[in-house]
Amino acid sequence: MKTLVMANQKGGVGKTATVFGLATDFRARGLRVVVIDVDTQGNVSFTFDANKSGILASSLFASTEQTFELTDDFTLIEADEALTDLNKISIEEAYRAFSASIRRIEEMGYDVCLIDTAPSLGVGLISVLLSADYVISPIELEVYSIKGIEKMLTIITHIREANSKLKFLGMLPNKVDHRNPRHERHYEELKKAYPDLLIPCCIGLRSSVSEALASGVPVWDNPKTSARVAAKEFRDLADYVYQKMELAA
Repeated sequence: MKTLVMANQKGGVGKTATVFGLATDFRARGLRVVVIDVDTQGNVSFTFDANKSGILASSLFASTEQTFELTDDFTLIEADEALTDLNKISIEEAYRAFSASIRRIEEMGYDVCLIDTAPSLGVGLISVLLSADYVISPIELEVYSIKGIEKMLTIITHIREANSKLKFLGMLPNKVDHRNPRHERHYEELKKAYPDLLIPCCIGLRSSVSEALASGVPVWDNPKTSARVAAKEFRDLADYVYQKMELAA
């Protein structure tokens, strides 16, 4: 099983939308997918409400002796309020328990685990990154988001010193308005500043994406013209991630 985390300390940058797009695409490819929502806002949990497993995300950090069972080929481990208490335990304790939980999920035969995280650096995010195989940082093409990504990249670099298997797949431009000269300018600046760290795909600012998240229905099932464009963007991203994570292996 391969584990992919969405991480950015800035909120509202499209982490949930990215998890949703990848999860629904991987599901359509026939992969066994588990989604873990470690963000107390619970947006992924809302979107995948019909796929809840009944297991709470906070329980994954509670003990190294996990006895839970997952049976569905596509399932959600939902966010809960107890996640706010994670900072009361040590990083080592949380990491050991979460790693044991990930191993338990892998034993159940899942192909990929996608994790949405809170927009803050805490015990939860650090523990997840210490246990993961891959990480993507969705980013808005706005100045505050761009300024914050440097800090996120530094954090990922430090995490990789302890978790050498963690691979940074790159920054993903999200909510991109190609009619906005500022977005276009910032996109070009990012390509020049981080030529090797920018994913060669981007997700546009489209209402069809918000509609998909609200309904839990894949964007490619929406007949709108804008949805067809969004569907191609997510499919291109999924193809890229699928190959980088070697999910076909």
